[in-house]
Amino acid sequence: MSYNILLCGVGGQGTVLASKLLAATAGGAGLTVHSAETIGMAQRGGPVTSHVRIGEDAYSPLIPKGSADLIIAFEPAEAVRNLGFLKKNGAVIVNEVCIKPVTESLHPTGYDGSNMIAYLKKRISRLVVVNAETLCKPLGSTKFFNVAVLGVAQGAGLLDFSRGEILGTVEQTVKKDFVEVNKKAFLHGCEFGAGISDVGEFPVAPVLEETKKAEEKTAPKKLEKVNLEEYSHNAKKDDNQKEALAESKVSAVKKPAPARRMTEEEAGRILAIQKEMAEKKKKKLK
Repeated sequence: MSYNILLCGVGGQGTVLASKLLAATAGGAGLTVHSAETIGMAQRGGPVTSHVRIGEDAYSPLIPKGSADLIIAFEPAEAVRNLGFLKKNGAVIVNEVCIKPVTESLHPTGYDGSNMIAYLKKRISRLVVVNAETLCKPLGSTKFFNVAVLGVAQGAGLLDFSRGEILGTVEQTVKKDFVEVNKKAFLHGCEFGAGISDVGEFPVAPVLEETKKAEEKTAPKKLEKVNLEEYSHNAKKDDNQKEALAESKVSAVKKPAPARRMTEEEAGRILAIQKEMAEKKKKKLK
């Protein structure tokens, strides 16, 4: 038997530390464990996915599609993006507070994560929605959400580790200056998770087929060669675009005129001038 946990979020949220705490706890309990992280090019602000596989049946560090028992999502859009990994009877813990991508500031779409949470609620029966800002308010910062959410999972019965085992790992892994506050964050999350009733007994949700359809709809289209004359951000070209297109046509067509051959008369005049200049030079030398 094996237990597969996928943690996903955005760079800077602490998903990697959370996965290391889980892997170290499993290893400390004498269990076979494999873990791996896939970090986006942007790192801080880019997508981060961590895989933790526990048990004898886990032969590779990456979780196959449709095999995750638990997804812990630090951001709503990342939860939806990784739903393909969830098995049919799997559970999801998701933070409903979104982190807006850089593209949102360039081309605002109004993304606030609510549509992602609504999508999850319709399709996932074993779902725990957490607000990181509310959960971490007593801790003074949402930076501790990565440890607090592990407490939520443990308190809800979604992790097969005792509180003492995870607290011991926190003491050994986290820097000394932050041990106590992280222990407090974990225990606070445990209390929150303990208040969630029967998460492990929810009916199975038909996740995979729905997720596949959603991914097909949102999949990026293949890039095609752009015709300069047809290109426009809007259906109607503005004056600047028209002017740019007109200039591009002129520069593409305009070619330098071919060199003209010299006539005999012009050649004779040049020779006469050169001869006259040579004679003047001789007189000056005398």
